[in-house]
Amino acid sequence: MPAVPVDKSKYHFPLAGSANDGWSNDEEATATCFCGTVQLKFPTQGPGLVKTFICHCTDCRKITASMFASNFTVADTHLTHLRGRENLTTYSQSKTIATGNTMTNYFCSTCGTLMYRVSSGIPGMSILRIGTVDDFHLHETKLKPAVEQFVEERL
Repeated sequence: MPAVPVDKSKYHFPLAGSANDGWSNDEEATATCFCGTVQLKFPTQGPGLVKTFICHCTDCRKITASMFASNFTVADTHLTHLRGRENLTTYSQSKTIATGNTMTNYFCSTCGTLMYRVSSGIPGMSILRIGTVDDFHLHETKLKPAVEQFVEERL
């Protein structure tokens, strides 16, 4: 079956996992785990949206089982758990690449999706995964990574 072209100039919510209620508007959007149990609301602009980036560090590569991680940082004051907070499981590590700060990872305990990470080195901020964002149009617009870090680790 041939690929259908996507109009990337507007909202785009492809079938992905079990959730089908993601949304976005000019100021906010949702991020949902693969099974749909956990859903977050976050800002798509400042001051709540702080940074968009790709990370090549070995921690991000291991935790995502990928070659790099596509991330964005949100101020905790602007991050809302719409559902499933009680379904999040945490895993903390105190030996992290370069910093030595404790990094706590928040996963959906049903499907295993990594929803966000919190570092003791940047209090009041959460690092979300761009891949959990429901509106794929945002991946190439407001959430397009602006910088790369740990490029010396890039493969």
